Amino acid sequence: MSFSHQPEVVTLGCRLNIAESAAIRQMAGRGQVVVNGCGVTNQAMKDTRVAIRRLRRARPDAELIVTGCAAEMDRAGFAAMPEVDRIVANAAKLLPATWGGRPNAPRPVPQTRAFVGVQNGCDHHCTFCAIPQGRGRNRADPVAEVVPRIAALVEGGQREVVLSGVDLASYDDRGAGLAVLVERLLAQVPGLARVRLSSLDPAAIDDHLLALLTQEARVMPHVHLSVQAGDDLILKRMRRRHARGDVLRVIERLRAARDIAIGADLIAGFPTEDEAMFANTLALIEEGDITHAHVFPYSPRAGTPAARMPQVAPAVARARAARLRATAAARLERRLTAHVGSVQQVLVERPGDRGHAPDFTEVRLASPCPIGSIVAVTVTAAAADHLTGTIA
Repeated sequence: MSFSHQPEVVTLGCRLNIAESAAIRQMAGRGQVVVNGCGVTNQAMKDTRVAIRRLRRARPDAELIVTGCAAEMDRAGFAAMPEVDRIVANAAKLLPATWGGRPNAPRPVPQTRAFVGVQNGCDHHCTFCAIPQGRGRNRADPVAEVVPRIAALVEGGQREVVLSGVDLASYDDRGAGLAVLVERLLAQVPGLARVRLSSLDPAAIDDHLLALLTQEARVMPHVHLSVQAGDDLILKRMRRRHARGDVLRVIERLRAARDIAIGADLIAGFPTEDEAMFANTLALIEEGDITHAHVFPYSPRAGTPAARMPQVAPAVARARAARLRATAAARLERRLTAHVGSVQQVLVERPGDRGHAPDFTEVRLASPCPIGSIVAVTVTAAAADHLTGTIA
């Protein structure tokens, strides 16, 4: 095999995978190409296989390595693919020895946003989810390790970090929860301009965390909730730990203290879901003013209880997913229109003429600004999914 090419990493799936891929890029050696795959749905497994075949065609002489939850859940299947040279377990993918322990020349790091994994695994067994098989039990990186890791990123120019995990709100470092971790970061890394949190389980948002989300200016006003459905019977069959009313109460408490953009993970066409049950999920988007919806048509995962339940036709699930997305898109457009005339603090990202406001709205600039700068932008227009503005 040729080792003349720089390493390459292809990422599928969650923000934790994004964070882990960033670390892999710093450790992988020349001639290695890595697919960090996702196993959350059958479609994600298929997408991982497609990425493997595409990457092999593009890099025929590389050592092609597969890792992530997809490989963890079907190690034999991925190992049997002729394109694959090596499988790396999730537990080993952040170890330098896995990648040969070769020192790498420093690679430029974009001075914008870093995804930092701080929690892994999950102790809950939702009936649709196979992730515990791929990630194991809940465990947290110690606060004492996370803080200097992020301090080093800030020293290197990062302005914003996204704390990521499989079940981030359940972060627990010997009694220190997620709110304690965020407080320590804010106190000990004063140069950190912005903190974001990845998807949060509504049932695990305690008063301490809620206070930080609503009162701390450096914690961005964008909360993404792992909701999954808006019907109580479906939530029970999913084995979720919250009810519909719990989600609305969390949103109400957040919005009572701060203008916060709400996102949600939602599954359309879960087994046994009828039109009335689906209507409850659709209505939740309106009632909760959910503007950033991450919608999946249900896809059965072998070995999960939901795969044995009466299934909704895939075409129906896809149609319901489209309706959820359209409803959330309309809420987003309404929110963006209300931003016209406001001044937003925008973190400028590549290629220099766009970035994100605190509520994670994309903002496009009339003229380029230095990447990594945070600039005051007067919003002049709103489109369906972004704002346009000029430097204030």
